[in-house]
Amino acid sequence: MRPDGGLAGVDGCKAGWIAVHREAGAAPSVSVFPSFQTLLDALPNATIAVDMPIGLPDFSRKGGRGPEALVRPLLGARQSSVFAIPSRAALYADTSDFTTIETWYAAHRRASAVAMGTSDPPRGVSIQAFGIFSKIREIDALLIARPDLRGRVYESHPEVAFCRLNGGTAMALPKKIKGAVNPAGMEERKALLCRHGYEKAFLDQALPRGAASDDFLDAAAMMLIAGRIAGGEARPSPDPPLADRFGIPIAIWA
Repeated sequence: MRPDGGLAGVDGCKAGWIAVHREAGAAPSVSVFPSFQTLLDALPNATIAVDMPIGLPDFSRKGGRGPEALVRPLLGARQSSVFAIPSRAALYADTSDFTTIETWYAAHRRASAVAMGTSDPPRGVSIQAFGIFSKIREIDALLIARPDLRGRVYESHPEVAFCRLNGGTAMALPKKIKGAVNPAGMEERKALLCRHGYEKAFLDQALPRGAASDDFLDAAAMMLIAGRIAGGEARPSPDPPLADRFGIPIAIWA
């Protein structure tokens, strides 16, 4: 695979999906897309690295699908950012559009009940994981319907990416503390991204509505991983990747 078709690093955000992308030889741009399909339509040939679990287990075991247990030891104090994904049945237990906080929590309880019955040891669903279920399903549905996408849409993880880009050393500072952005952690990551070719002014720019600053930096790191994938430098964990029952690869690339 070559980067001729462009590169994109993608993360979920409040408005949908934030992408840092560039064509070969061009400067990077940032865009927000309301759906993953609109992103694919806008970037039809790009190699994409996305911060979202890809490939879902039918049964969840301790530690996660496989990739999670392999990358956590690399991250030291940052390893809590890698959380286990419950079973496919739990992810699809309730696909409603939630109109109230009460219906959202009720759906979380239903998903947790299904997760408990499809895991060993029995484990419910964290609020953090449940918050991205709809985005996991969005990519999952596309990869089931379009097997061709599996050769250009790859799962990565920001803290694993930053660690790999930092020569194998995890970031010293968290991006967030108690849910609020940590400026020192953000600057640490910006400095690393600049060492890999980004302009500081690009990383400091005002963002489109519905995109948070930490999502933006994660997407910027994902684009560098997309470049490593396209150039044959990235490695999957595990290597070779596993596969779910639809044949979708299960691996974290960096």
